[in-house]
Amino acid sequence: MKFKASFTDDGISLLDKRFLPAMDKVGRVCHVYLTPTHAMLLHNLLGSTGPDGDGPQCVAQFAKDLLFREYSVSSRDANRVAFSVDVALLQRALRSALAVHTQWPAAGDAPTAIQVKLVNKQTAGSRSAAPFLTFETKGARSAVVQDVPISKPLSRSDVARLQAALDAAQELPETLVQVPDLPQLQNLVDRLKNIGDLLTVTVTQYGDLHLQVSTSLVTVGSEFKRLRILGVRANAPAVDQNVSATTRMEMAVERGEALSVQVSMKHLVKSLQCHLAKPDCTFYGIAPNGACLTVIFQYFIPGTRLTDKSISFYCRLPVLDPGTS
Repeated sequence: MKFKASFTDDGISLLDKRFLPAMDKVGRVCHVYLTPTHAMLLHNLLGSTGPDGDGPQCVAQFAKDLLFREYSVSSRDANRVAFSVDVALLQRALRSALAVHTQWPAAGDAPTAIQVKLVNKQTAGSRSAAPFLTFETKGARSAVVQDVPISKPLSRSDVARLQAALDAAQELPETLVQVPDLPQLQNLVDRLKNIGDLLTVTVTQYGDLHLQVSTSLVTVGSEFKRLRILGVRANAPAVDQNVSATTRMEMAVERGEALSVQVSMKHLVKSLQCHLAKPDCTFYGIAPNGACLTVIFQYFIPGTRLTDKSISFYCRLPVLDPGTS
């Protein structure tokens, strides 16, 4: 199997300043998945392996032309290649290459693109070759070749499992509500996590998002109302305005106009770190039958309010309760 590509300036900036910092907060190790049309960073899609346990699934998918000027990937498995890598090491290599790349070029010279390729090489003291992701670039005063150790590329069966998990993760909730102020939500969760480890999340077809932490001594919650809705929606009964938020959520669930699940506070805190990728919009929803809590980050084409379909970024949080529908 082979992989070789040259980064676009926008592509390497996206990874360095936005997506790699976000992915590093979600988990130390991620999979890099390369296909003929897309490059992806995937966290935890193959289950509770590695140091990060059974945390949230996280998918960052990019059209190849967004990240790369030149792009070539080949394998016997439909030209698909996947491997795991330490996110911090990957970002460190990118920054080293970027520091050299931004050196002022000599007169008449065009800046050299940052290249990346998959290689096998034998390092000093080792008896056999090992796989690396190698970054190369040349500046006015120096050049850099940096090798990032990676796992052995995934087998055909593991790539099939990864693709199946990716396909399953793309199922959208029937109702999504937009949280207009992600930092405000993050501040709220930072306060709630000091109360308990479990969080009950309810999403209604009226555009309400309800968060609640309960212990044997206290119950604390907060509600975001009349949010923008994508998908199935309903009108809230007038009688609901005269009862408490908790009772209102319970009544909505009983009518089949809301879903409620319980998630780990630690998992939600991790998913909120994805704000480092600076999304333009954030939506929350609960998968059918309360399978998971889904967080979708939307990006616009710069200068417009049109969705940038070259970027797909979302998280799926496992539920600790089967949910109610």
